[in-house]
Amino acid sequence: MSDKRNSPLPLRLKQARTALGISQKQLGIQLGMEPGTASARMNHYEKGKHTPDYATLKAMADELGVPVAYFFCESESTAELLCLLEKMSEEEKANLVHQLNKD
Repeated sequence: MSDKRNSPLPLRLKQARTALGISQKQLGIQLGMEPGTASARMNHYEKGKHTPDYATLKAMADELGVPVAYFFCESESTAELLCLLEKMSEEEKANLVHQLNKD
């Protein structure tokens, strides 16, 4: 079994949620969880006690406005870059890749 304490997912989830200014309960309810258990379930994810399946993680990412990969970024700068990249068009991304490969 992997050590979930080393996973960046709990921290990233909490960062994305608090950046939007919503509570654990509110996010859980927006994801379709029962109001009576939404806060506890989200708390378990943020504490690393449980790991959401991909479908739940994708729903969380969509609700929080971040790409799924954001939850797995180990560094702050990578997480920030990934969010910026997701806002770019495919053409802009291709141009950036071209620019970076020239160096």
